[in-house]
Amino acid sequence: MPNHSRVTRRLGLKTALAAAVTTPLSSTALTSQSAAAGERPRTRLEVMSFNLRFASATEPHSWDVRRPVTRALLRRERPHVIGTQEGLFPQLLDIGDDLGRHYDRIGTGRLRGSADESMAVFYDTRRLTPVEYDHFWLSDTPYTIGSNTWGAAFPRMVTWVRFRDRQAGDREFCLMNTHFDHRGQSARERSAALMAERIAGFDPALPVVVTGDFNVAAHGNAVYDALLGAGLLDTWDTAAERGPLCGTFHGYRPLVPDGDRIDWILVTPGVTTHRAAVNTFAVDGRFPSDHLPVQASLSLG
Repeated sequence: MPNHSRVTRRLGLKTALAAAVTTPLSSTALTSQSAAAGERPRTRLEVMSFNLRFASATEPHSWDVRRPVTRALLRRERPHVIGTQEGLFPQLLDIGDDLGRHYDRIGTGRLRGSADESMAVFYDTRRLTPVEYDHFWLSDTPYTIGSNTWGAAFPRMVTWVRFRDRQAGDREFCLMNTHFDHRGQSARERSAALMAERIAGFDPALPVVVTGDFNVAAHGNAVYDALLGAGLLDTWDTAAERGPLCGTFHGYRPLVPDGDRIDWILVTPGVTTHRAAVNTFAVDGRFPSDHLPVQASLSLG
């Protein structure tokens, strides 16, 4: 792998928290009633993967309408790290403002510059310190910005960050965040193979956490099989405790119990998953996105 970018400055725009959020009428939190968010063990790493649905002005699901619900969700859950997909630059600024001054962001647009969709990673600066980061594109030329050689509908990419976890004895881990193509199975399979190759290039002592929208259902698909064949584990399957299962893409239609999980959090062996959940948070029937965020409570080992 090429030399990776060293983190030399904080990225993103941060402001103070705004007013208190509306109490949700419908939600499924990661934490159980016996271990509410404020009571969770301090050493556990709370991870979220969240396809934001890009910001648009199209009603009835415009970003202006969805932003308050997203704000309420994120302030309610307070993940330590969030792998996002589809976020546009102004939308990411909004989320940074809504998360507050203790969060920062690393990411870049999938085309040259920052205007296009990003694989932005948000993180709690009180808990995590970025050590290095990089981006690569899911193509035959992964370090060519915006490259797309596998027939995908759009250029696809990965953002990864090596973090130091100050509440886990300065244990380091790598977070990889991606969004696979929605149209081409061949492009998805080649993307999985490239990610497996990159993971194999990391220090084997380094725990790896993968977040993403993979656009295929877990189990019974060559994309899923390739990533698990690379040594990754599905946190949903290995979790000591799980919330109710719903299909993670709902398209603003009724939720599908026991539906397909196309959004996953994967980890390398040695990472313990205490709980996994698909979060069905909504306010007055309004969802923050056309995807449900997925979450996992981890110990790095």
